[in-house]
Amino acid sequence: MDEDDDMIGKRAERRKTVGIQGRYRTGSGVPRDVWVTDLSKTGCRFYDKFGTMQPGKALTLRLGPVGPIPATVRWWNNHVNGIEFEQPLHDSVYQHICDNLSETPSSDLLGWDNE
Repeated sequence: MDEDDDMIGKRAERRKTVGIQGRYRTGSGVPRDVWVTDLSKTGCRFYDKFGTMQPGKALTLRLGPVGPIPATVRWWNNHVNGIEFEQPLHDSVYQHICDNLSETPSSDLLGWDNE
């Protein structure tokens, strides 16, 4: 069982599988592009090919044109980050993101094999 499996029982709600280009920034640091792979009103998971983050780290996240969304890193494992939003997304914002911004993730971007 991986750390994400451990977190499923601790989440306020289940996440929806998505593929959304995102961008995060910690403090006044340089923005980093990421691929958001699942989303709920209270958080998300994203893949960051080059970054490593410690749980508890504060950041702001943009999901396409939506944001910045203040959030906190809850876990990190092999370039995948579990993020909790400071405030849940409004129902209409969440639905808009899922319906209009999600696209098919590139296996090359994610670093996964297509098997």
